[in-house]
Amino acid sequence: MAVIYERVALIGLGLIAGSMALAMRRAGLAGEVVGYAKSAETRAIAREIDLCDRVAESAVDAVDGADLVVLCVPVGAMEAVAREIGPRLKPGATVSDVGSVKRTVIDAVGPYIPDGVHFIPAHPLAGTEHSGPRSGFAELFEQRYTIIVPVEGSDPAAIDRLTFLWKGMGALVEEMDPEHHDLVLAVTSHTPHLIAYTMVGVADDLRRVTDSEVIKYSAAGFRDFTRIAASDPVMWRDVFLNNKDATLEILGRFTEELFALQRAIRQEDGDHLHEYFTRTRAIRRGIIEAGQDTDAPDFGRIKAKGD
Repeated sequence: MAVIYERVALIGLGLIAGSMALAMRRAGLAGEVVGYAKSAETRAIAREIDLCDRVAESAVDAVDGADLVVLCVPVGAMEAVAREIGPRLKPGATVSDVGSVKRTVIDAVGPYIPDGVHFIPAHPLAGTEHSGPRSGFAELFEQRYTIIVPVEGSDPAAIDRLTFLWKGMGALVEEMDPEHHDLVLAVTSHTPHLIAYTMVGVADDLRRVTDSEVIKYSAAGFRDFTRIAASDPVMWRDVFLNNKDATLEILGRFTEELFALQRAIRQEDGDHLHEYFTRTRAIRRGIIEAGQDTDAPDFGRIKAKGD
């Protein structure tokens, strides 16, 4: 595949950035991939495993001469990074990100993007519970959606170029406005993560009473909760603080549904429970039919990770 960007700078070297580096290098989408992470240990690991063509010692050095800069740091850190690198961005370059929240990222980063530089936020809907530079794999984005969220006045040619990059990494690409993106993600990702964290927290309290039986006898449902709740705590702290309104709205709807189910159980309303579970089961089938998961054991995660 042809080179789309001569030099790509990845700021932050966790799961997403590492997978991007591996996917771009595998497909020949970038002439050079430069990485930077705040942690010296992370930079050392990235060099050890040859994650990037070059690992820089500062964010400013990493973006020097880059045609594409991708912010792969927690949402709460993006403003500070943008402020630091803004004056060194190459005219005509594109700045993007991979954050799970878009409205606050646009508001935080946008003011530091100089004239003549394209700012095109994005969000790959792909991930695992693992983090760090060793967690990436080139297949992460294959047949997974990446949402492009253009800001007002975004250059169509720059959007197309970024779209070609994501498609070259195997992603399915669509566009959304930031507010709609944040509401959709509150439903499909943010609130489920919060519920998972809560359920595991409840189980942890129970474990103290039952002398580790919660862990010893974990069934598939609880194991999936723990997988979700094992995600990077810094990233998810920032997600909830920066998508507060949409998450609280969906949590309110969730609470209403939960109260209705409590009532049905208390009143032994089997018809209501059966109809509800039948309807929600159909959503799971729809996800599988759309190619966004598999009904294989462990949801195919073992195969996806190459174990």
